[in-house]
Amino acid sequence: MDELDSLILDHLQRDARITNRELARTLGIAPSTCLERVRALRERGVITGYHAAVDLRSLNRRVQALLSIQVRPLSRDVIEGFKSYVTDLPEVLSVFVIAGSDDFLVHVAVQDVDQLHTFLMDRFSQRREIVNFRSSVIYQHVSTPVVSRLEDGSP
Repeated sequence: MDELDSLILDHLQRDARITNRELARTLGIAPSTCLERVRALRERGVITGYHAAVDLRSLNRRVQALLSIQVRPLSRDVIEGFKSYVTDLPEVLSVFVIAGSDDFLVHVAVQDVDQLHTFLMDRFSQRREIVNFRSSVIYQHVSTPVVSRLEDGSP
């Protein structure tokens, strides 16, 4: 990736709906060059897709939480089975398989605290492979809108 690729990624992450012509004009390059660069970034797997950011509150999901989960026995089958189960739940936004004292970190969004409690009791407390879970309600969620490449080397 060179500097031009980085600039293209920066602009597309800020506004994925920008037209190729507008992006090319902003970067000071020919539209054909811009189009070819974006295609190459997609083909190399750097750009994995485009999405619309949505307001969770407008979807009746006012409460978010992070769930820390331990499963046993620790085996590929148990981990893959639980991961498959949890990703199919409509309340779940993302799933992380992690190292450390917990095995999963699950980000959920629900209507209210009562629904969070019901979700935990109905979906998790009955699962045989779950030996422990904790929930942390999220008060605020701030994310970085633009991700850039880190340079190789030590700090």
